[in-house]
Amino acid sequence: MGNLTAKTVEKLIKEGSPKMHSDGDGLYLRVRSSGSASWLFRYRTGGKLRDMGLGAYPEVTLAEARDLATDARKLAKTGTDPLEERQRLREAAEAAQRQAEALATTFESVALDYIESQKAGWKNAKHASQWTNTLRTYAFPVIGNLPPNEITTEHVLKILKPIWTKIPETASRVRNRIELVLDAAKAVGLREGENPARWRGHLDKLFPKRSKVSKVVHHPALPWQEAPDFMVELRKHCSASHRALEMTVLSCCRTSEVLNATWDEIDLNQGVWTIPEERMKAGKPHRVPITEALRALLLDLHRIDDSPFLFPGQKVGQALSNMSMLMTLRRMGFEHITVHGFRSTFRDWAAENTAHPRDVCEQALAHSLESSVESAYRRGDMFEKRRRLMEDWAHYLAQ
Repeated sequence: MGNLTAKTVEKLIKEGSPKMHSDGDGLYLRVRSSGSASWLFRYRTGGKLRDMGLGAYPEVTLAEARDLATDARKLAKTGTDPLEERQRLREAAEAAQRQAEALATTFESVALDYIESQKAGWKNAKHASQWTNTLRTYAFPVIGNLPPNEITTEHVLKILKPIWTKIPETASRVRNRIELVLDAAKAVGLREGENPARWRGHLDKLFPKRSKVSKVVHHPALPWQEAPDFMVELRKHCSASHRALEMTVLSCCRTSEVLNATWDEIDLNQGVWTIPEERMKAGKPHRVPITEALRALLLDLHRIDDSPFLFPGQKVGQALSNMSMLMTLRRMGFEHITVHGFRSTFRDWAAENTAHPRDVCEQALAHSLESSVESAYRRGDMFEKRRRLMEDWAHYLAQ
């Protein structure tokens, strides 16, 4: 039985005399001049006297304080410092809480938070949508629902292997973005250890350098997942070069085929643009379906009486310069891609996102058939099938 009772505790606090009142066996009631009081356990360990707070009164009653002091006393007798043990238990509980939060936090949520926190510092406003689109397309299907701490090199390889040699520029961006998101996760305690998306000293041992892979990519192209955002940006401008670039993307024709297009090649009633053989790479006439989007663009063009061209140049009788669309891309911040690359963008979209037959897609690009036998027997140009394909492409770009 201790020296204090519930009544004496109340009395001592009411008196308000700042003093330590012993209950015995190292338990004390500390009363302050402010009228507040708390419990303290005093013990000796390693030759040193230590004080351990047990909580404030009346939140901790006399009976509860005695129980806490008894537990601490037992620990001290076994050679365990009660204060250090309490700190160890707190740290273990905090670690368990962090682990629970980490398991409940997915890579996708961390990535979206990272994009939101960084976009104010990015020079180009479209970077946020590009980040989101690339991660949503390539990374999230594999690791989006995983906690950052569970993501391994195996996961990163699963994302990058299918695209590293096919679209190396995009693959490199995806790798870098995964690395940055995982670094951010580590900074807030959601991940430990090495970054599985790190290039130097890690993935560089598993993949060829992008510069070597890129040598086989003839026309750097915009990933098809980013094409709708690009069109939104493009349609904010109304110059002739912007409209020519828009027509190029919608029609999937070559630069010279668009820039040298003349009004007498356009039949809006039949919905067809016929490019004569002398302007075609394959040396054969090519019919281009005029989709609703392309029709709207053509109707909006300003026709100049003394020029046959849809996109007249500054000099009379000449079309817009071959460099005009490339310079437009650069001014828009897309210096990393080419105009011709949009044909690859279209082809990747058709292959990966539609069920349109391969030969229809190749015909839309005015590619010659690889098989001379097949070419000899095929007479038609699958025009109506291509029209449906190009309408689907236009609708996708308008998303």
